[in-house]
Amino acid sequence: MTTGAQTPRSPARPPRSRLRTFLPLGVAAWLVLEIWLLTVVAGASSGFVVFLLLVAGLVLGSVVIKRAGRRAFRNLTRTLQEQQAGVLPEARPNSEGNGLMMLGGLLLILPGLISDALGLLMLLPPVQKAVSRYAERTVERKLREAGPGTLGDAFRQARMHRPDGKVVQGEVIRDDPDDAPQGPRPPLTR
Repeated sequence: MTTGAQTPRSPARPPRSRLRTFLPLGVAAWLVLEIWLLTVVAGASSGFVVFLLLVAGLVLGSVVIKRAGRRAFRNLTRTLQEQQAGVLPEARPNSEGNGLMMLGGLLLILPGLISDALGLLMLLPPVQKAVSRYAERTVERKLREAGPGTLGDAFRQARMHRPDGKVVQGEVIRDDPDDAPQGPRPPLTR
């Protein structure tokens, strides 16, 4: 039975992003290409050679991930010990790139020759530096473009902090510069 009232329409869905549209297609194409390449290599040599290549990638990837994880943990404990001793932590030349080394190890562990080639590329320091710079620029750009109330805005606000770790949102207005305290300030309580 109709009452004459129009049925409410569902709110319009926001348009689907290009990443959500093409990522599943890209993953499917990558999987098909990996399988095809493995069959081509198996046809040219033998299935045993392909098996050995896959096992070698698994072992090498595991070693790379373990080594990068140990190095990251060692750097973390050294930094924490320096902070507890009251010494400002200094920049270490080999303290960066552990995440990218772990990514390279993960790509080596994944079965397939293309992922193995990408994993080996990720182990090269010039490639790591280029990927790191690109990722840093992309994250900075996305954080600058973030509007108020979004997740990116929360990250940008979280990055604004004092050296002692305290975050104070707001604005400070001083009427008289002579009223500023000269000694150390008491710690803030929660």
